[in-house]
Amino acid sequence: MRLISWNVNGLRAAMKKGFLDYATREPADVICLQETKLQAPQIPAGITDMPDHQSWWSHAERPGYSGVAMLARSARAPAAVTEGFAEGRFTSEGRTLVADYGDFLLLAGYFPNGGQGPERLQYKLEYYEAVIDWVKARHAEGRRVVITGDLNTAHAERDLARPQANRNTSGFMDVERAMFSRLLSEGGLVDSFRLFTEEGGHYSWWSYRARARQRNVGWRLDYFLVSQDLVPKVTGASILKNVTGSDHCPVALELDL
Repeated sequence: MRLISWNVNGLRAAMKKGFLDYATREPADVICLQETKLQAPQIPAGITDMPDHQSWWSHAERPGYSGVAMLARSARAPAAVTEGFAEGRFTSEGRTLVADYGDFLLLAGYFPNGGQGPERLQYKLEYYEAVIDWVKARHAEGRRVVITGDLNTAHAERDLARPQANRNTSGFMDVERAMFSRLLSEGGLVDSFRLFTEEGGHYSWWSYRARARQRNVGWRLDYFLVSQDLVPKVTGASILKNVTGSDHCPVALELDL
């Protein structure tokens, strides 16, 4: 099974940059999108008309903001998809979809950015806390989980090009990284990419400024985290840095179930 996650930074804009061609060619069973930035009436017809695909959406109440989606091949569609979690606490910002694939639950999230002041940082930490509680509850039920999406945090120094210069920047603040560590340790999760690649220099987001992508001055913000008992099923995890159309690139996970 092949899973893709991509922050498209506006799906309508990404459509103009070749997203539909990519989604059609990509041999993925499910593609999870973040920052779709649209409402239900604005979903591009090309997406809903993709042959042999189904889609699920969560839209923010605020127009042109946030939003997540899942596109799945009909032959490998999940048994059920739920919008939001934690009793809908974060549903108003369209940040989460949960798909039941039987062998595992897939939580696809657009984790908040904490860079707009103390209130937003607190909101981000509360979202992380809610995900931790959700994962622990699912494990207690005997379920395996996969967490994917834009987690808006570079976990370790090797996950961004300039760690020293960004110590006080949201996305690499100590309190955010500590919460990420808690998600791994308390949630019993493993960063799948690090099963295959130890070195730094691998990023999934680059600023549009100062030719950052060309110079590979980036951050690794997009992840696939898997339950520890799913690790033997992981056959690949990669960053698709050559796929353009957003300031993020897609990341991929491959499972042999």
